[in-house]
Amino acid sequence: MSTCMENTDWDFLLQFVSEPLEMEFSDVPERPVAERTRSAVPVQVPTPPDSFTSSPVDPPAEEDTLVSVSTTFFPGAHIHSYPPDVVLLSSDSIFFYVHTRALLRVSENNFGGLLPLSPKPTNGQLGPVLAVPGSSTVLNIVLHAMYDMPCSHYSPSFDSLATALSALTDYGVSLKRHVSSSSALHSLLLSYAPLCPLELYTLAASHDLYDLAVPTSSHLLSFSLASLTDEMADRIGAIYLKRLFFLHFGRADALKRLLLPPPHPHAATNDCDFTEQKRLTRAWALASAYLAWDARPDLSTNAIESALAPLGDQLSCEHCRKALRDRLKTLIIQWSAVKRTI
Repeated sequence: MSTCMENTDWDFLLQFVSEPLEMEFSDVPERPVAERTRSAVPVQVPTPPDSFTSSPVDPPAEEDTLVSVSTTFFPGAHIHSYPPDVVLLSSDSIFFYVHTRALLRVSENNFGGLLPLSPKPTNGQLGPVLAVPGSSTVLNIVLHAMYDMPCSHYSPSFDSLATALSALTDYGVSLKRHVSSSSALHSLLLSYAPLCPLELYTLAASHDLYDLAVPTSSHLLSFSLASLTDEMADRIGAIYLKRLFFLHFGRADALKRLLLPPPHPHAATNDCDFTEQKRLTRAWALASAYLAWDARPDLSTNAIESALAPLGDQLSCEHCRKALRDRLKTLIIQWSAVKRTI
């Protein structure tokens, strides 16, 4: 009975196996098991590598080399009709594609001795890369000045502009020509006059840029000459230091001289004789002495009017009031005409 039960169990299990086998091999002719085993083609399976052997790694792909190029002086820039023939490399690895003839035209020492006296024809090909000292910011200002192009849209700092002037001198560029009153670099430097007038005046004096020092000096009227250090005085130099002192002392003396005359007296009347008019003269003398005692070169016309105009409130004579107004008006016009620059 056990044999019968085993056969029944196997038949029950084989009914689930027979169906997929028939579906999978329905197109394959039936062959004896022994024959199928003999006709099988042996397949060689590659031996897996040892566990301690590292897996093969693909060689890393070559990384793209990044090159930083000036946004103004790049190979395709239409600065001149002819293509650039020399490349300048700044200390911070920025490339500038420029023209030898353009640099030699404004340089008196072959761009600091880096360029040949007479450029050789390159047939449209670039020459060697020349490494130049200084950052890309300074070199950018230098090249814009040599090409007579504005660079204000880069908003360079004052320190960068000051360094660029020294670099232009090293490259044999005439500052009096390229930092003249009509140049873009002159306007850019002058924009720093309200922010750092002493530094700009010192910079102009050290390079003998008179056209730059003159408008800058008007921003130094409120500067205290007593605060000048020996280092500042040495950098400014004797000539421009003397001009600055004469500007301050000259305006102070001019103010004292203009304040001295009192209002012009009017003809005597029944209500206001010459004795009465002396009150206005004394009041004017006291008020003007107050202004002259602390005469500052930057004294404004509003300060003068605020100190002298209230004198009229103490006058009952209309002729005296008119004389005071006329004198004050003349004083303001004369003070406004006094020279404000070196």
